[in-house]
Amino acid sequence: MLIFKRFLPFVRPYLGRLMLAGLLVSGVAAINLALVRLAGSLWDIVTVQHDAEQMTQSIGVFLALVVLQGLCSMGHSYLTAWVSQNVIADFRKHLFAHLQTLTVSFFSRRRTGELLSRLMSDVTVIQSLVTETPIDAVKQLVTFVGGITFLLLMNWQLCLLILILLPLLVVVSKLFGRRLKSLSTSIQDHTATLSTLAEEVISGIRIVKSFVQAQREKDRFADQVDQTLRLTLSRAGIMAVFIPVISLMTFSSATAVLWYGGRQVIDGTVTPGDLFAFVLFAGILIGPFSAAARVFTQIKEAQGATERVFEILDAQPDIDDRPGAQPLVTVQGHVRMENVTFGYDPRRSVLSNLSFDAKPGELVALVGPTGAGKTTVINLLHRFYDPIEGRLTIDGRDLRDVTLESWYRQIALVPQETILFGGTILDNIRYGKMEAEEPAVLEASQAAHAHNFITNLPDGYHTLVGEKGVNLSGGQRQRIAIARAILKNPRTLLLDEATSSLDTDSERLVQEALQRLMVGRTTFVVAHRLSTIQRADRILVLDKGQLVEQGTHVQLLERKGLYHYLYTIRLNEPPQSY
Repeated sequence: MLIFKRFLPFVRPYLGRLMLAGLLVSGVAAINLALVRLAGSLWDIVTVQHDAEQMTQSIGVFLALVVLQGLCSMGHSYLTAWVSQNVIADFRKHLFAHLQTLTVSFFSRRRTGELLSRLMSDVTVIQSLVTETPIDAVKQLVTFVGGITFLLLMNWQLCLLILILLPLLVVVSKLFGRRLKSLSTSIQDHTATLSTLAEEVISGIRIVKSFVQAQREKDRFADQVDQTLRLTLSRAGIMAVFIPVISLMTFSSATAVLWYGGRQVIDGTVTPGDLFAFVLFAGILIGPFSAAARVFTQIKEAQGATERVFEILDAQPDIDDRPGAQPLVTVQGHVRMENVTFGYDPRRSVLSNLSFDAKPGELVALVGPTGAGKTTVINLLHRFYDPIEGRLTIDGRDLRDVTLESWYRQIALVPQETILFGGTILDNIRYGKMEAEEPAVLEASQAAHAHNFITNLPDGYHTLVGEKGVNLSGGQRQRIAIARAILKNPRTLLLDEATSSLDTDSERLVQEALQRLMVGRTTFVVAHRLSTIQRADRILVLDKGQLVEQGTHVQLLERKGLYHYLYTIRLNEPPQSY
């Protein structure tokens, strides 16, 4: 019942149509019962009364009921499917929207394939249970209550033979149900792992081939498929026993009815037509029993999927607006980090007691060995994470006291790994400002020195970039990302090795564009070329999560500390990240 309760908000908008479908399916069940009773009467009219006129009238009524039943059946089938598809569509949209509210830390703890499996496969498992099963339950309930009523009125002794079966059915269903739930949950978990593995291998196919690991990935996938297959066959084995056992018990009861009822016909206490109708009613009652077993199985199977789906819906964002948080209206760009300690794992700090001050319009370069915490500083500035201790301020206001959306509108991130979305180049450039007109997009791409290569493509700005921008080179993708940031026109820039994918000539052009863009804006850059560092107003040198030096390029060289070492050892090396 918890499944239906949690889905009630999604079903409520369609409750009227669902109730109409329930009425129609009740009509189908009631007409089925009337047809059976009429069939018994026809049997007596033909075999006992030999009344041709009454037989013709009864057949006419029979045909009219069949037509009415068909109309009701068509109506409830369409309405049930319509409601089912709409409820699941709404739920899937709600689930996806909730995913958008969760923070980066949530996604860093989960694999993409697993989330996709929950969004698509698990929701599909739940689909029939939320709408179709209740409608079918109404039909079976009307059939059961109506059938039992007819049977009691016709012959209560025979009816008792059928009712004795009920407690036994419940016991058998519970025994099988426990094992079915366990297996179904395991199958869903293994299917999610299978989806994740396939997604990782397909997205990383270049690395797989380059490192000659195709056979290893085939073996991993085959092993996972075999594990899933074993579980699926185990469930199929249980189902292969469960349903026939229920049917055997039901038909055994029907056999007892035929034996006992046949004796009553021979004794003359029951007419052949009544026995015929009684047997048909008993046969119809097999439907509710079998349906109950089927629904019980579906519920057990869906419980695992439901738990997995609602685990996502129950997840709350680690980063959210504080009560009373106010939007940023105007931003000067004065950024301070005050005694910040942070770790992705609370037991291990990545940054320790870090403080610095970036004045409006300054270019601040972050320098340090690999693992020093440079990208972590960018993540905190973007507020993908909050400090464990200390605080970050913008123009003197704690970032946690301003709304996330208003802060995100004031910053632009150009990451080291460029992310492009399926669609055209035009769509990707104006991703952060969808209302931008085409002339503004052209101006931004020209500023990023992307216009020339874009216009040389077959479809220009309407060229499809392919999945994750696979149809473009790394440098082209990076310039599109920079054009996207330029078009957004932010007050604060976060450049995480933003020109790392560019050759020397392309970088020179982009650096000129960034220089124009950075005027009057506070910019933080994880630097990877000496030219960028030398132009910085302030250089922060990090080592093992601590700020060990800060100052201008000249000042830091004079101190002959870590910065001098990093700078010097790279003078004779090809340009690379530090």
